[in-house]
Amino acid sequence: MIQALRGMKDLLDPANERYLYFTKHCSRIAENYGFTYIETPLLEETALFKRSVGESSDIVGKEMYQFTDKGGNDVCLRPEGTAGVVRAFIQQKYDKAGGGKKFYYYGPMFRYERPQKGRLREFHQFGVESFGESNVKEDASIILMLKEMLDFFGIGYVLELNSLGCHKCMPPYREKLVQFLEGEEDICDDCKRRKDTNPIRVLDCKNEHCKEIYRHAPLITDNLCEDCQEDFSKLTSILDSFGVKYVVNSKLVRGLDYYNKTAFEFVSDEIGAQSAIAGGGRYDRLVEFLDGKPTYGIGFAMGIERLMELIKMPEKKREGYYVGALCEEALDSCFELSIALRREEKVVLHYEKKSLKAHLKNADKQNARFCICIGEDELVEHGLWMKDLENKEEHKISISDFLGD
Repeated sequence: MIQALRGMKDLLDPANERYLYFTKHCSRIAENYGFTYIETPLLEETALFKRSVGESSDIVGKEMYQFTDKGGNDVCLRPEGTAGVVRAFIQQKYDKAGGGKKFYYYGPMFRYERPQKGRLREFHQFGVESFGESNVKEDASIILMLKEMLDFFGIGYVLELNSLGCHKCMPPYREKLVQFLEGEEDICDDCKRRKDTNPIRVLDCKNEHCKEIYRHAPLITDNLCEDCQEDFSKLTSILDSFGVKYVVNSKLVRGLDYYNKTAFEFVSDEIGAQSAIAGGGRYDRLVEFLDGKPTYGIGFAMGIERLMELIKMPEKKREGYYVGALCEEALDSCFELSIALRREEKVVLHYEKKSLKAHLKNADKQNARFCICIGEDELVEHGLWMKDLENKEEHKISISDFLGD
């Protein structure tokens, strides 16, 4: 028997209901903030992610589904959403048009990593990307939007903040960090590799021994330039004014190379060990890195699978109609009635005659609001029998009156 590949999973009941509920309300909130939907291809040129995510990242170095297609192109399944949205932004020449653009997206991403609870090789993300806004109020707005989404679903969290500096203050900080690392031989192989490619990424290491060493490492928050310090102070002041609680985590660097200035994560201990459930930050030079006109950018993404079990679903209400025949002769009438109803309503049609008791039982299983049955008497009267399964009322009515003809 052929089964789904390891780390891939079918989205079926009841998880599909949670997924649709989650994406529906995240989309609604994003649209309230002025964002519009974008969908980018699952397959992109590998160079897109090497240049944006960065070759020092574990995603590019270890986890991409990369292959050569039949045309000889080096391609991969998208491992994250931001790079594809930036590529589309440049390809449509929005960078040259001026003004801001705001997008939200959701869908599958792919990373070849060890499957575990809440982390699959095919997983789904919801994310937003805002272009053209340099004001730190946009940083605050993005964080407030994400907070509103998590609050809507009743998900507990702690907000962690940091500033990664800019092209002025990051290089001297990086030199300080490299000097610190030169005196530490007992770090893991990943950190030794990162020291040469993107030193700040060592602070993201999960190795306990490395984490202990980095307790004494220089911090970017102590080395920010005046502009970055002012922006970070403004951000925390705005969040304070809205009563948003946060923790400044000076070792928060995020897992991708393109971030600068504001970086943030929402972490939760509701999925086991405390870990990130959503995060993002600024990437003011990413459009330029991908050959576009320099454009400010900020966004976030959250892994939907990691949040599925935490979503507090509303009580499911009965909705729509169940239609069933009580005799063979009524099957055509039931079919025609269901087609007419489906123009406006959700309808479940049973294609075989059954007893009234059996139809009522099936309608209850389908969580239908109304059960409609047509039998011999109803055929003679050109009518139908209907029961409201919520208030238990039942009555007969002509089909023409019911359809409003």
